[in-house]
Amino acid sequence: MLREIVLNLLHNLGGRAEVDRYLREYTGSGRYAVIKVGGGLIEDDLDELASALVFMHHVGLTPVVVHGAGPQLTKELADENIQTEFVDGIRVTTPDVLAAAQRVFQRVGAQLADAIDARGVRARPLNMGVFNAAASANASLGNVGEVTSVQIESITRASEMGQLPILSPIGTSTNGQLLNINADTATRALAISLNASKIIYLTPTGGILDPNGKVIPAVNCIEDLQPMIDKGIISGGMERKLIEIRDLLDELDEHASVSITAPAKVARELFTHKGSGTLVRRGRRIRVQTGIDGLDRARITDLLEQSFGRTLDPSYLGTLGSSKIYLAGDYVAIAILKERGPGWYLDKLGLSERAQGIGLGASLWNRIKNDHPALYWRSRITNEANKWYLTRADGMHRADPWIVFWYGIDDRSAIESCIEDAVSIHQTFGDPIPKPDTQIEHKSDKELTHAR
Repeated sequence: MLREIVLNLLHNLGGRAEVDRYLREYTGSGRYAVIKVGGGLIEDDLDELASALVFMHHVGLTPVVVHGAGPQLTKELADENIQTEFVDGIRVTTPDVLAAAQRVFQRVGAQLADAIDARGVRARPLNMGVFNAAASANASLGNVGEVTSVQIESITRASEMGQLPILSPIGTSTNGQLLNINADTATRALAISLNASKIIYLTPTGGILDPNGKVIPAVNCIEDLQPMIDKGIISGGMERKLIEIRDLLDELDEHASVSITAPAKVARELFTHKGSGTLVRRGRRIRVQTGIDGLDRARITDLLEQSFGRTLDPSYLGTLGSSKIYLAGDYVAIAILKERGPGWYLDKLGLSERAQGIGLGASLWNRIKNDHPALYWRSRITNEANKWYLTRADGMHRADPWIVFWYGIDDRSAIESCIEDAVSIHQTFGDPIPKPDTQIEHKSDKELTHAR
């Protein structure tokens, strides 16, 4: 009954179709969501954090939490007059520091577990016995370890019993020595061992930030990461975090993803098209060329018809001689732009069934916008992707049966020319193609199709 209440609230937050789609992607038997929680959140935002974790449990995400305790440990060491130092940003773990860390991790884990228990979900603190570890090769770090393997039996057993596992980043060596493990390192090892479908970093910033402090909504590691570094869009800690996430995703299934968000925004980030945080996927390479020469025309036709659900005019491909074509992966996503009188026009944007769930729509959009500072396009009024377009357009105009969108165009006369041109374009799709009951959904905020 409680799950139904939560789902009804979710359906009110987003649309029923979009929520159900994400539920199918993230939940189910054997699917785990690994959540990394910093000690600062537990100290400063415990109520919101516990509510977010309970919410994830109720919707069937099967969360497993790894928590840090950096601020709490620093305070404990100061209170106990225990000297501490850092090497390359890593805390040196002397025997006294390790003993303090054990006390703090146990206390902080219990604090989080109590807050979850108070909200009607049984939490299961696992302070040790999960991470097998070996001492760091850098002996100057003291009792710091690197994960060698993960014992998942206690985690799966707790989850099967309806409990929410909470793990401390303490490892044990083969000779029984306890070792302090970086919480991000522990999160990565756990996600790989559980083959997690979703990894969530809950942070005060609510996402990866650009130089202006604005959250970057989506990152395709293959296509976006290096250009973002080269242009200075990310640097320092944000750059290191994304590189670590890229390396983690390389170890997981292609459809796995990482979300970085704030506790109060978990529902919106995970279950709505608009999102509220940063979604990171491995992605695929996007190639760009002028004209259709060298491309497989039959596969392009199949891709467009599958994406749009309608038959394509056989003469359409013959009009692409000077068009700019963006092709992602092995014919799994495509964008076609044409230069017309008023400027560049987005003529087609679509995803295949294989592209669903790997973030190619957002990657295509990022690449197009990077190449084209001004653009206009049209979409059918009934297209569920229109909400997505509204968040990316500077303006729109309704001209039944179309909505014309644009960005980067400020002059009123230029806008009117774009609108007039867009609604005059001849339709290139014919009758709908009959589909089986399990239809493809093309309406994700971070992976869309452009059905016009």
